[in-house]
Amino acid sequence: MFLEFFTLLRTRGLPVTLNEWMLLMEAMDAGLAGNSLTKFYHLCRSILIKTEADFDKFDQVFMEYFGGIETPEQLPQEFWDWLEHGERERALDDHGDRELFARELEELLKMFEERIKEQKEEHHGGNYWIGTGGTSTMGRGGYNPTGIRVGGKSRHRTALQVAGERNFRDFREDTILGIRQFQMAFRKLRQFSTRVDGVEKELDLDKTVDETCENAGMLSLAYERPRKNTVKVLLLIDSEGSMLPYSRLCNRLFQAVSKSNHFKDLKIYYFHNAIYDQLYTTPHCKLRDSVETTWVFHKLDSEYKVIFVGDACMAPSELHRPGGNAIIGIYNRETGMEWFNKFKKRFKKLIWLNPIEEKSWEYTYGAATIADIRSIFPMYELTLSGLEAGLRRLMVR
Repeated sequence: MFLEFFTLLRTRGLPVTLNEWMLLMEAMDAGLAGNSLTKFYHLCRSILIKTEADFDKFDQVFMEYFGGIETPEQLPQEFWDWLEHGERERALDDHGDRELFARELEELLKMFEERIKEQKEEHHGGNYWIGTGGTSTMGRGGYNPTGIRVGGKSRHRTALQVAGERNFRDFREDTILGIRQFQMAFRKLRQFSTRVDGVEKELDLDKTVDETCENAGMLSLAYERPRKNTVKVLLLIDSEGSMLPYSRLCNRLFQAVSKSNHFKDLKIYYFHNAIYDQLYTTPHCKLRDSVETTWVFHKLDSEYKVIFVGDACMAPSELHRPGGNAIIGIYNRETGMEWFNKFKKRFKKLIWLNPIEEKSWEYTYGAATIADIRSIFPMYELTLSGLEAGLRRLMVR
């Protein structure tokens, strides 16, 4: 039953096991989905999908497989009472143009602009004009799971409409991150230690249970010193130039990290394309807001975990030549590659996060410099899965 659907799920990269599929078949036999495609959608997702990160991918596969199926849900009795009293609410028009249901979004938007120019009066029902009811792909109050709703509220909640809304796209592991996702990911960059000075004032539950048992059931409270995060982070962000398209993303990262209380210490500096004699305290990379890179080396010990954020795209001369600094009036005697290698020697744990999709690293503008920097630092794509992989790399002893 639906074996092609099972195969499609696996083909699209969803880790659905045969045991889970058999469990779904048992649930179907037990009537848990009834005759409703909407119920089947929710039943499938609850049994087959193990993480919200895969919800969006599941929605897309569900739409791909069941996209041509019409699913008029059973209407409540109150609805039929309204109809008997003359209030008109059209359901699916069996004589409508079925091809309209398969229109792609770009086609729909083009059609929408054309209808606005053509239409001279209001319309209700039908399958062509912008109006209410009917099966037109644009308007409100109608019944078309692949249409454009113009204002109003959604009424016909079919399975394909639920899937089509892609409510879980922000949970995907391969999407660019927002502030909350940054914060949740950086929580994993914690390394607690109880070997800190201070009074033993936090309740040690496990030890309390053990000592209470040894004390013949009489409560014996045990305390320990508070645990504190011992991780120190140095965040270095590429700014200006080719990074301008990613400025909003970097701003989110900055906000998430600067508001975090997960670190023992956090230092944030900026650079432009490559690191030279100066680092900058603002993203504008002005000399008046700079500090000597060697000063940073002397001030921060080797235990700092270093995170570079940048597209690594630049002219090869900026990375490999003295004087390659793109900031006018500043001459660098040591090349960017030499400075990057100094960082690798100075600090034990370093990673590079790249906002460009990994699949483009070998072909995009700057592919040569991306490859050069990858030869020094482990590079990860700036997605949820990429960030988590990079943070795990930083935490490996």
